[in-house]
Amino acid sequence: MRVLGLDVGSKTIGVAISDEMGWTAQGLETIKINEERQQFGLQRLGEIITEYQVESVVIGLPKNMNGTIGPRGEASETFAKLIESTFNIPTILWDERLTTMAAERVLLEADVSRKKRKKVIDKMAAMMILQGYLNSKN
Repeated sequence: MRVLGLDVGSKTIGVAISDEMGWTAQGLETIKINEERQQFGLQRLGEIITEYQVESVVIGLPKNMNGTIGPRGEASETFAKLIESTFNIPTILWDERLTTMAAERVLLEADVSRKKRKKVIDKMAAMMILQGYLNSKN
């Protein structure tokens, strides 16, 4: 039972995958997208879904600190519907408040350079979103 985790931004999607038992999340890659041009990396996501036999997708839902959903949260909700209709696979929206900040802090503490942080931050945020979901299930 593999689960895919996504951290969806306007320019990139961080991608993480669970192990077959659904216990741990590993960062996979970052997919470049262009939200304005409606280019959402669906071909690459389809390849990943097929390759790993993904059964469900967890998508980070960025909420405001007061719990309301702003424009980025609405974009995540729309993206979840797109994933469901394109791949006929269930999606779960997962509260991702502060995951990017937490990922940034981990990378800073590990003394990762700014250039390298920029390359892995979205993948790491996706991993944290997915791990949070997996922990809640186990």
